[in-house]
Amino acid sequence: MNDMTRQDLLALVTNKDSWSRREFMAGSVATGFALAVQPVCAQTMIVTDTQGLTAGDVQIPTKDGDIPAYRAMPAGARAAPIVLVVHEIFGVHEHIKDVCRRFGKAGYLGVAPSLYHRQGDVSQLKNSKEIFARVVNKVSDAQAMADLDATAAWAATNGGSADKLGITAFCWGGRIAWLYAAHNQRVKAGVAWYGRLVGERSEMTPAHPIDLVDRINAPVLGLYGGADAGIPNDTVDRMRDALKAAGKKSVIHTYPDAPHGFHADYRPTYRKEHADDGWKRAFAWFRQHGLA
Repeated sequence: MNDMTRQDLLALVTNKDSWSRREFMAGSVATGFALAVQPVCAQTMIVTDTQGLTAGDVQIPTKDGDIPAYRAMPAGARAAPIVLVVHEIFGVHEHIKDVCRRFGKAGYLGVAPSLYHRQGDVSQLKNSKEIFARVVNKVSDAQAMADLDATAAWAATNGGSADKLGITAFCWGGRIAWLYAAHNQRVKAGVAWYGRLVGERSEMTPAHPIDLVDRINAPVLGLYGGADAGIPNDTVDRMRDALKAAGKKSVIHTYPDAPHGFHADYRPTYRKEHADDGWKRAFAWFRQHGLA
């Protein structure tokens, strides 16, 4: 690791004064991790360096103001395949940034927009219940889709290829990945990590992945844990059956003993074997569908 060691990162994680709400609202993504996920499991946390990459915070223009994002891509890239990286409920923190750098090292432009920016800063909230109540439940699907469209457009004029667009996403974002595959016809492929598939409809969430199977344009690889307490296996089976009945090329793979968040290497839920296998499957999926 050339420019940030694990010790450097942990110093940022534990320094509550390293950034302020004013800085966040001015257009930066968070430094470190959200309070809700601390303490961080440093012994398993992956930190990818930026050697050979152009990486850091950027601003994404949208119809109602800029939103911050983090992007990483090979230095000097002009037409790199684009992968939109959609964050967990905890926002664009160090793990999500690292995922972008991992894509950058593989030749992609990985970009993670802060889809909660208008609603507030989740990094200083202490638990998931508070995050949902104060921020996440105020984010509409329509807003998320529009911001992802804006991010894809920005990436296509900043080193990426508009003809090679993919999406990957985790937790809260996993659901968004399925929705975006039904929303944007330019998406070539998606990988959804343990995203919710069913739920109650509301003004903010008028449809869920199970409702949009017929409209899914791009093949999506779903990666789920059979021991996920928050996403019942029967809902995953329903989605798998619906995709098959609709003749979709999407595939769902379940790791029988994996919990929710098995890819999150900074949390106790991390399962290295499943995370590594899922990562390999994700890259193979993107290559199979023209994102290379």
